[in-house]
Amino acid sequence: MTINIIEDICPVSELKKNPSALIQQVHRTHRPVVLTVNGKAEAVLIDAADYNRREEELALLQKLLVAEKDVAEGRVRPVSDFFAEFRRDKCL
Repeated sequence: MTINIIEDICPVSELKKNPSALIQQVHRTHRPVVLTVNGKAEAVLIDAADYNRREEELALLQKLLVAEKDVAEGRVRPVSDFFAEFRRDKCL
């Protein structure tokens, strides 16, 4: 998702004047809006569904990092051993 510097950066005063327009823009474009105060970025407005999706993606990436570390450190076992243990524990 690329930010359009002409459309997606605006002063916080614009949010105060017409919040629904900025919210509609975020929903329509699926791009975040960067809110500025005195010309400096202060906050980012993002669509709620996009935010949830990003949070889920981040959680998955964090799990993958843990898994990669386990592999790198040799904490692995054959899948057949795992399924044998799983069947034994679950009485399948």
